[in-house]
Amino acid sequence: MKKRGFWLLAMIMVVGLVLAACGGGKSDSGSKDKTSSDSKKVVNLMESAEIPSMDSKKGTDGVSFTAQNQVFEGLYYLDEKDQVTPGVAASEPEVSDDQTVYTIKLRDDAKWSDGSAVTAKDFVYAWQTIVDPKTAAEYAGIFVGVMKNAGDIVDGKKDPSELGVKAVDDTTLEVTLEQPVPYFLSLLTFPTFYPQNQEYVEKQGESYAKDSEHMIYNGAFVMKDWTNTSKTWKFEKNDKYWNKENTKVDQINVQVVKEPGAAVNLFDTGKLDRATLTGDYAKQKKNDDDYKTELDAFVYYLKFNQKQNGKETLFANANARKAFSQSIDKEQLVETVLGNGSAAAEGYVPAKFTFNPETKEDFRKESGDLNKTDLTEAKKYWEKAKKELGIDKITVELLADDQDFNKKSSEFLQNALQTNLEGLTIKIKTVPYKSRLKLDENEEYTLQLVRWGPDYQDPITFLATQITDDSYNRANYSNKEYDKLLNEASTTLVTKPEERWQKMIEAEKVLMEDAGVAPLYQYGTAVLQKPELTGIVHHLFGAPFSYKWMELK
Repeated sequence: MKKRGFWLLAMIMVVGLVLAACGGGKSDSGSKDKTSSDSKKVVNLMESAEIPSMDSKKGTDGVSFTAQNQVFEGLYYLDEKDQVTPGVAASEPEVSDDQTVYTIKLRDDAKWSDGSAVTAKDFVYAWQTIVDPKTAAEYAGIFVGVMKNAGDIVDGKKDPSELGVKAVDDTTLEVTLEQPVPYFLSLLTFPTFYPQNQEYVEKQGESYAKDSEHMIYNGAFVMKDWTNTSKTWKFEKNDKYWNKENTKVDQINVQVVKEPGAAVNLFDTGKLDRATLTGDYAKQKKNDDDYKTELDAFVYYLKFNQKQNGKETLFANANARKAFSQSIDKEQLVETVLGNGSAAAEGYVPAKFTFNPETKEDFRKESGDLNKTDLTEAKKYWEKAKKELGIDKITVELLADDQDFNKKSSEFLQNALQTNLEGLTIKIKTVPYKSRLKLDENEEYTLQLVRWGPDYQDPITFLATQITDDSYNRANYSNKEYDKLLNEASTTLVTKPEERWQKMIEAEKVLMEDAGVAPLYQYGTAVLQKPELTGIVHHLFGAPFSYKWMELK
């Protein structure tokens, strides 16, 4: 595993707002479920893809985080307004004078679904396991520079037992940081910081989290009828949850629906209470009373792998990257293909997400439109690239998920690139969501349609992914000037919020000028939702959705 650039995170959080990350049971008739003889309140929802992982040590994506967020709970969670609220923690912590030691009391009534108590040891075990190199957890880097000794443990220089966390007793957790992190509690809402019961996990061995029968839960719901290949599953109210009185629905049936036409049909026939729309269906339904849209913080972009199997690819050439980036009409993409409230991306950091610490100006507005379509320039860059590489014709494979909107987006990109860049052939490879994540992890692609969602509320949650050797880079991108700017923002400027902010703006400009990535659009969610269904909370960062406040009126 590459060493992650997330070592920057620790320094950044001194001044940044650090908040959490980065999207079926079979569905019976909705009306029949809602009026069943035992008066159970049942909601029918859809998901865009199968769940890659229910192990909080292994989750890295929005689909996994959404599912985990329903059945697990950390010390703190994000409420309906994205404010940090005590979960397993009984209250706010005691903090040492130098702000590096947090003493957190756990509530007495926090239970696992098997009836055993959630203890401080459950957090110690989970966190030590994540930073252990043997686990190879991709999100281990989020501890580096934040929690004492995490960096040395991840690098194999110290034992996981030396991580800056200990159980003083069953209901008292003590956490020692490398340096003051004022928004540390916000970080604790992130799914990677969920607890795990050591005795249970070790008893299950390799079977742990492979299906719903080999997990125990401490969140508002428990999971039923799920395996790691399931297209349907259920969330059922957790009677052992400390706040179960405020869980208003008894069961949530979830099914994977990749075709928007199928989603509309299921909604119209009462088998879905909320259906996600894209493309023609989103445009057709926009005047319906049940239609709703909201802008998300996920950014979809083209990822250029510069080296594959030890050899440089087409995209090691900056002119080739610029040609691809500037030859795509992003406005046309969001209007004609998506039609779901998505917005053309003007840069890598999304709009309406982070704001200047002094002026409160939106980062996106302040940084400006750095990602313009210019076919004339694109063709010039392409001719330069072909001359420099000594090629006249080339075929490039585009990797994408197999959801309907990604298939159509890929076809749009294929047509635009082939039409505008002479001698280029694009072959599309669509695979299931989990398969694409694996191919990305192994860098087994040349060009990829991918998305990134924020782990916490700070521009660097996007920008850090393109630092040289960051484990989420996975495209062999490297720019010394870019790295230098972000290093300054993370070290010498950590106590100077406005100067740090300007360094991040400079860094994004360097990334866009170099076409390190090619942002396409900021995702918008368009849905049909039954009026009697309320309380689905959409988070702009961290786990995308929370269902614990859901109600059927």
